[in-house]
Amino acid sequence: MPTHVLLIVLFAAILHASWNAIVKSGSNKLLESAMVATGAGLVAAFILPWLPLPATASWPWIAASVVIHQLYFVMVAAAYQAGDMGHTYPLMRGSAPLLVALASAPLLGESLTAASWAGIGLICGGILLLALHGKADKRATLIALGNALVIALYTLIDGTGVRLSGHALSYVLWLHLLTGIPLLIWLWLRNAAVLKVQIQTRGLLMLAGGVCTVGSYGLALWAMTQAPLATVAALRETSVLFAVAISALVLREGHSLRRLATGLLVVAGAATLKLA
Repeated sequence: MPTHVLLIVLFAAILHASWNAIVKSGSNKLLESAMVATGAGLVAAFILPWLPLPATASWPWIAASVVIHQLYFVMVAAAYQAGDMGHTYPLMRGSAPLLVALASAPLLGESLTAASWAGIGLICGGILLLALHGKADKRATLIALGNALVIALYTLIDGTGVRLSGHALSYVLWLHLLTGIPLLIWLWLRNAAVLKVQIQTRGLLMLAGGVCTVGSYGLALWAMTQAPLATVAALRETSVLFAVAISALVLREGHSLRRLATGLLVVAGAATLKLA
């Protein structure tokens, strides 16, 4: 993987951990998650008039991804309602790349080198070491693993769609715009008064979360046009390192030697992918 692609994916990982921390910090996780998605849609709406439409072949993939992302945001909220970010985030993000790697060969015809498999294994193994321990909440674990399946599914869909689109940024912005519209309508119909209060008190923070969401996924999808999908998907999950740091230093969820060991394994995995 070229160095500039690696650095861009790492930056995308920081952005991803940041918007998840915004969701976790709020009292109503479902509302926070939907507001971040809505914020991403607003960001997309401002930029799209200056961009070309994605190629026709990519629109079925965009439509499928929009539907799946509705479930994704709901499950992110449910995971953070049930457990700590330091536990659920690693499970959601760490299991998905392995599923993508296993599926990308038969479905997309991508072949990975032994070194790439070793890097993916180190990243996923380190993340799972962090998340799976005796004190973990079982319900939170099951929700996080369920969302890992959702993440793997939309990664495969968008990795294919963005390659057909002819314009990665246009693809990801249309995806976020169309994802945010149903969630905004749902929020308004569910409780317009609560939505107004949320916008007044946390509107700027939600918009920042939207910027992070668009930036994170846009950069990752662009990277998938430059390197194998499974490799990018695994490297992107170094966001777990940043999430663990935010969990301990900002959200005060604690830290341990297990998390340090996880960090070392993830860094080793990222280095292996760079050399692959």
